[in-house]
Amino acid sequence: MRYLTLFLLCLVSAAATSSPRRAAGQAEGPTQVVEITAERFSFSPSEIRTKAGTTLQIRLRSDDTAHGFKIVGTDVNVELPKRGRGVVTVTFVPKAGRYTFECSNLCGAGHDFMRGTIVAGE
Repeated sequence: MRYLTLFLLCLVSAAATSSPRRAAGQAEGPTQVVEITAERFSFSPSEIRTKAGTTLQIRLRSDDTAHGFKIVGTDVNVELPKRGRGVVTVTFVPKAGRYTFECSNLCGAGHDFMRGTIVAGE
């Protein structure tokens, strides 16, 4: 019985850590999947357009070294593993406006230029 309890706790813990990350206080709405690649001091695409209230499921991967992905002014801030080591998914529901995202992991000489925007219209 003790092993069964331990096994179930491990399953719950694994499920909690592998689910997409949602910014605090964000509600469910229509979903838009966006795939972003980080490589050599840029994000591709570097601009995402959506409607306010749409749930963005952002799938991130690196094609070179480890990078970060931070949406400025929110609690979204994750690390992207080096090329070939996986995809990180974050979930974000923007209100109307512009949001800047940037690399949050010092990745080399061009790190300060590694930015993009999310534009959420009405």
